[in-house]
Amino acid sequence: MGMPRVDTPGWLDLDELCRLVPAPPEWVTERVQAGLVEAHAAPADAGPAQWRFDTLVVGRMRSMRRTERCYDAAPELAALVADLEEEVARLRAQLFALGR
Repeated sequence: MGMPRVDTPGWLDLDELCRLVPAPPEWVTERVQAGLVEAHAAPADAGPAQWRFDTLVVGRMRSMRRTERCYDAAPELAALVADLEEEVARLRAQLFALGR
């Protein structure tokens, strides 16, 4: 069974997410614990091995990783950049839809 597509809804475990970003598990764990990325788990106090990530978060994580590495940015700033990129993409999609 191959890796799930990252442009459709689905779930990834920590190892799958780390391979797709790519990033070490410690990097992802730090951002989850800082509240910059959402991890789903049951029970709520489950550790990283039980975390599940929406496949749609891969683009956000790649953006954050790139911003941190290229610009030596703090994780919080990288998350803000990812938020802004997502908002710009959403607005562009709305403009495109209006132009039809």
